[in-house]
Amino acid sequence: MKLMGIAAVMMFINPGSQYHLTLKHGQTEAVIERADITDDFPGFDLIDLDKLSLLIEEFDSKFYIPAKNAIVNEHGGIEPEKVGWQIDRQKLIELMYTFFYSNHSLTNSVPVLPIYPKVDSELLSEINARQIGRYATFFNSINQARTHNMTLAVKAIDNVVVFPGESFSFNKVVGKRTASKGYMRAPVIVKGELAEDIGGGICQVSSTLFNAVDHTGVQIVERFSHSRKVPYVPPGRDATVSWYGPDFVFKNNLNQPILIKAKISNGNVLVRIYSSESVISENNP
Repeated sequence: MKLMGIAAVMMFINPGSQYHLTLKHGQTEAVIERADITDDFPGFDLIDLDKLSLLIEEFDSKFYIPAKNAIVNEHGGIEPEKVGWQIDRQKLIELMYTFFYSNHSLTNSVPVLPIYPKVDSELLSEINARQIGRYATFFNSINQARTHNMTLAVKAIDNVVVFPGESFSFNKVVGKRTASKGYMRAPVIVKGELAEDIGGGICQVSSTLFNAVDHTGVQIVERFSHSRKVPYVPPGRDATVSWYGPDFVFKNNLNQPILIKAKISNGNVLVRIYSSESVISENNP
């Protein structure tokens, strides 16, 4: 099977196949020949469940559109959420069976189910009401590789919403720091010594985040300090992270969701924590 735009439809060519199923979704169309899901066992006209399963999986990946949460943009405005889509597997299977045993061609829309975003504009406008935490750190922007790494990490945590009872993991949210994701080699601290590694500099972002949330009332679940003093926070106020090592994790114990807003510019990393007017926190009892 192959998916393509309507203007350039390519069919699944299978000699001896008389009927086909045309499925459409938006500007995308797929044509399936009956033989594409027919069991090759001679003398029987049955659906091959393995072939059917492969087609369903391919539809699942090709027609999947993830939902997008509402976000607060750099100008302070709210960009609305977008509903995503995934195939309705059960209805698609039923449609395949109907086509197979109907002995004629069919045209149908791809059965899909909506995926609703976790954060919509209404929720975001509510939890963007009150600042309950804030912290800034400073750095020398001459080291372009380090600055670049921090910028990637800041973008990853910006606009993250942590709901009551949920935990935030810096490693999970930022993801593995690799060259393929754009991270560069920059200074890191390894066993008390300075070295260079992919993703150097992001510990300043995790440390800034730690200090921003530490007095909001959330529970610090996991935090480790570097093996030597770092220049961007007071002693003991850092939060080192490593993909195969320490993580920075906190749990939202508040009565409302919290919003993380992070920004980097002009040698400054700024993290602000927001929630609703009704939040009960250490800074806003």
